[in-house]
Amino acid sequence: KLLLHDLPGVQVISCANGEEARAALDTGVVDLVTTALRLPDMDGLELARHVREHAAQTYIPIIVVSGDVQQRLVDRDLSADITDYFDKSLGPQALSTFIRGYVRPDQQVAGNVLYVEDSRVVALATRRMMEKHGLTVHHVVSVEEALEYLRKAEAEGRAPGPDVVLTDVYLKGGLTGKDLLEQVRGQMQYGKGLLPILVMTGDDNPNNQSALLRAGANDLVQKPIEERILTAKLSFQLRVAQSLRERAAAESAAPTT
Repeated sequence: KLLLHDLPGVQVISCANGEEARAALDTGVVDLVTTALRLPDMDGLELARHVREHAAQTYIPIIVVSGDVQQRLVDRDLSADITDYFDKSLGPQALSTFIRGYVRPDQQVAGNVLYVEDSRVVALATRRMMEKHGLTVHHVVSVEEALEYLRKAEAEGRAPGPDVVLTDVYLKGGLTGKDLLEQVRGQMQYGKGLLPILVMTGDDNPNNQSALLRAGANDLVQKPIEERILTAKLSFQLRVAQSLRERAAAESAAPTT
């Protein structure tokens, strides 16, 4: 009821257990999932894996709501399937505010975008879209240039460099957007939280889309690009990444006992 009050126009689907949630997910598209870590019939992480496997064409944010999150973090027992977590001891009103920040952001998010696109015409139009919404854009035309930019930032102690990467799949040079994903996630070891990557694609094949997400894309942006969708997805990924970085900085600065 609180969510319905705070988010008018949003449909809330309540499920008593993991099987009910699976059934609901299989019958329709959702924009966000919240789950406890301990469900009556399964672990919340099992449900998260189901979401990732059965909604592979898009990235659905998954938020864990639990009092057990901190210990799971200490034990490194939260998988990459989880987008974010919320301490339920903060109360329902705080949770409602937290969720609203994902689905109805109140303010524009600033950030630096590494944009990889080999068409100058497309790049000019898309860059203008992003800059109009307060984003700073560094444009390169190939994966090779993108990797050079990222490695330079790393060498200068500014890793990962940009706040988010936006890349096409097929580009000039010998490497593709999928190669960029594999390099960033594999060799450079930048996870989805540290450096979000959005991939622009005109391919409607679900298997090919799933392959990009499995390779490390945070989300896909369908071509031709719609400004509203692009900026919403960029803002969301920036907000998540900035939140995770702030939390990591606070935890590293906290005194140890």
